[in-house]
Amino acid sequence: MLRVGDTSVLSLARPTDEPPLTIPRDPAREAARRELSKRMYHENDPSWFQRALNAFWDWVDKLFNSAASATPGGPLGLVVVIAAVLLVVGALWWRLGSPRPGPVSSAALFDDRPRSAADHRAAAEAHAAQGHWNQAVQERMRAIVRSLEERTLLDIRPGRTADEAAAEAGRALPSHTDRLRSAARDFDDVTYGGRAATEQSYHRIAELDRDLERTKPVLRASASSHSAAHNARQGAAE
Repeated sequence: MLRVGDTSVLSLARPTDEPPLTIPRDPAREAARRELSKRMYHENDPSWFQRALNAFWDWVDKLFNSAASATPGGPLGLVVVIAAVLLVVGALWWRLGSPRPGPVSSAALFDDRPRSAADHRAAAEAHAAQGHWNQAVQERMRAIVRSLEERTLLDIRPGRTADEAAAEAGRALPSHTDRLRSAARDFDDVTYGGRAATEQSYHRIAELDRDLERTKPVLRASASSHSAAHNARQGAAE
């Protein structure tokens, strides 16, 4: 049996059997967040730029690992594939030149700066001496057309294209019609088609320029009078 004194003993012992005082989860989390947000805990943290750079390199590393796992030969095979692709792109760029959008023969042959045929020839020779065959072909074709304008075989008309000039010049110089059209195509390919000129193409146009200078034009009036005289002689013979 318990005596009266035992009751006080039990009452004093009961609090020691209860669990210790605890803080609810949400207030504890908020307290921890406030504590960790203090500046003293972040003095050695990386800057935002360093964090962005690290994230970028992590992305590159993951991308490389994914590509390497899908490529025969692993990382070495991926490096070989990338090198081969770069070589192909470089070869195409060297062979075709930078792409130039725009339809062929859609732009004028000359710009807004009037120059003589001699000026265009001098510019062409300067470009050829430096191996700039694209510019050399362009300037030599301009020299041909300007020379024909100076000889009044072509009228001075702004906005004329290389194809139009070749077609009009062929009527006055019929023996060079095909070469004129070929020179116009070379000009268009280089200027508007994105193709690279060669030393041989420049020399063909330069030779045509020299031959045209030595060729006498076939004038329409002379051709008509010659035809009339020929018909008259045939009539007299009859």
